[in-house]
Amino acid sequence: MSMTPEQATWYQGTFHRLVSNVDIALQGKTDVVSLVLAAMLAEGHVLLEDAPGTGKTSLAKALAASVQGTSSRIQFTPDLLPSDVTGVTIYDQKTQTFNFHKGPVFASIVLADEINRASPKTQSAMLEVMEESRVTIDGVAHETGRPFLVIATQNPVEQAGTYKLPEAQLDRFLIKTSIGYPDREVTARILAGAAVRNPSAQLSAVITTSAVADMADLAATVHVEPAVLQYVAELAEASRHDPAIHLGVSVRGALAMVRIAKVWAAAHGRHYVIPDDIKALAAAVWTHRLLLDPEAEFSGTTAETVMARVVDSVAAPQARADAA
Repeated sequence: MSMTPEQATWYQGTFHRLVSNVDIALQGKTDVVSLVLAAMLAEGHVLLEDAPGTGKTSLAKALAASVQGTSSRIQFTPDLLPSDVTGVTIYDQKTQTFNFHKGPVFASIVLADEINRASPKTQSAMLEVMEESRVTIDGVAHETGRPFLVIATQNPVEQAGTYKLPEAQLDRFLIKTSIGYPDREVTARILAGAAVRNPSAQLSAVITTSAVADMADLAATVHVEPAVLQYVAELAEASRHDPAIHLGVSVRGALAMVRIAKVWAAAHGRHYVIPDDIKALAAAVWTHRLLLDPEAEFSGTTAETVMARVVDSVAAPQARADAA
């Protein structure tokens, strides 16, 4: 059953209330908050590439508070073990049984801070949980629950002693974006409220975690015209044939676009996806999935430039105003 116009209107209102609530803690970043919230409702994960002190922890805590969920922060370091992330089974001598002690990954919103500082083995353990939404220890599966959003961060200015995420693993993040520094006016407002050390603690929940799961299920019913699906496929194919690209958008990347485009359409009060939704999301969803040709990268070409060129090169279908 497809989403109705009435449900789309309700979805838009709820989405905007969530964004406004998070904006109380993370001021002046509604565009980024909207993208991250859309990724959560599409049941994907987020990669943030940002300098320290831009509000990544505040974003995770504010999102968790807004959906009445839990949040955790994992500081990734070279000596971090997979069990430090997922949890470990410990033998209880009193009961003579093995008990599973959950790791910090069992939370609604998980901030994986500086994920590129951990060893590839620990990174793989984290990415496996992201993909499966469960941890398997000693043959027993432990579900992470819904919602489950991982916000992984990378520091772009200090690469010494880091382990770069392989391109195949980058493809597992639904979107990549950055918060960036606030403008002068917003910075002044933040400084005026410096006495409040944790603004997220003062936020009231807008909806419950079970309602978030319902919104994710409802977004999946948004209608997508075959012409729009064809448009996504053509864009993905065009990215693979661009001369500056060594590896283009995969089928997983195309599926990710359709998933988040449905959420984006509902967040804007529509029960159907239009080509403009795809264009608006192309940079966030696809740029990190592109592997540039070394010569093109050396000459100064960026993934953002290529993605913009790809979008301009493919004609968008005519949107239907009466989409079902």
